[in-house]
Amino acid sequence: MTIQWFPGHMAKARREVTEQLKLVDIVFELVDARLPLSSRNPMIDEVIQHKPRLLILNKADLADSSETTRWIQYFKNEGTPAVAINSFQGQGLQAVTKAAKEILEPRIERMRKRGIRPGAIRAMIVGIPNVGKSTLINRLAKKNVAKTGNKPGVTKAQQWIKYGKELELLDTPGILWPKFEDKEAGYKLAITGAIKDTLLNMEDLALYGLRFLEQKYPNRLMERYGISTVGTEQDEIIKLFDHIGARRNVYTTGGEVDYDKVSEFIVQDIRNELLGKLTFDSVEDK
Repeated sequence: MTIQWFPGHMAKARREVTEQLKLVDIVFELVDARLPLSSRNPMIDEVIQHKPRLLILNKADLADSSETTRWIQYFKNEGTPAVAINSFQGQGLQAVTKAAKEILEPRIERMRKRGIRPGAIRAMIVGIPNVGKSTLINRLAKKNVAKTGNKPGVTKAQQWIKYGKELELLDTPGILWPKFEDKEAGYKLAITGAIKDTLLNMEDLALYGLRFLEQKYPNRLMERYGISTVGTEQDEIIKLFDHIGARRNVYTTGGEVDYDKVSEFIVQDIRNELLGKLTFDSVEDK
């Protein structure tokens, strides 16, 4: 799956991030805890370069906690401090400011020695669409100052938000890379909602989700759908969809299984945590 999607506002966002980078002390890179690697945009590395960075694994409540712990350690070993949060419920937010202070402590100490009183930390929040940037800002600011939504591309312009006396945040529109050449990463982004469903074949996406569960969380398949294997042949897959369709009572007016709706049910089951907490990236794969 190679998806080309680089709208004009995405290109503009990259230019704006580059221009405003000199105004901030640190970059908060927000990723989806369910795919800590696949939801990172390699273009962001090119843009922020050597600016201090904190990697924030958001939506940790939807991810496999044991995998999240391993990913935080992995990034730490790679030299990138990381924390896990749930911005929707406001969990782990104190860890963000604490980590930012620790990262910038050498700079703050140099300022103190020169007799300069450090002001509020100025941070820029970057990340691909739909990882929860606006939700995080609203939680930190304790009010709805940033527009939010459950679809990619909601934030369109930059804005500064103050968080008490310690932090000033610069929100930025989500930046997607020009195309997804990694087929696996494309499916992972799609299954978690980072890519608009209209760009994809829902049956292919549902089948990808089932195969992932078969490989990583086979017990979830049995618990939710009463199946143990997905199969590889076309007739096996058809029987599988028939089974799930009958189990969920999803039929057309003609009495046949509605494969489109079955596919939507499977994808929504995964997104809505009805198959448990899932992490699609694994440290072993990396």
